[in-house]
Amino acid sequence: DVQLQASGGGLVQAGGSLKLSCAAAGFPFEDYAISWFRQAPGKEREGISCISISDGSTNYAESTKGRFTISSDNAKNTVYLQMSSLKLDDTAVYYCQRDDNLRGQGTLVTVSS
Repeated sequence: DVQLQASGGGLVQAGGSLKLSCAAAGFPFEDYAISWFRQAPGKEREGISCISISDGSTNYAESTKGRFTISSDNAKNTVYLQMSSLKLDDTAVYYCQRDDNLRGQGTLVTVSS
């Protein structure tokens, strides 16, 4: 089956770090770009970061630039999102999405004070 599965969410204190994983299966991983999005309760969906699997180029939203790092392990068909200096406003459901809008289930990140 073609799928994306995000994992690694949890409860973390403000200022802490967390690493999310997005495991891809059922399609040629290197043919796509993979993005991380998040959606907090009552807020619009926000694109956080994107990586082109073929050439490793990345981009980031201003809200996460310098704090979050996207990377990929092509041997494992997995994209990661390393999150540091987490803020209360980073609390949201995070999910990964292929550039043709295939999206997996999200993982909840809760940042506490």
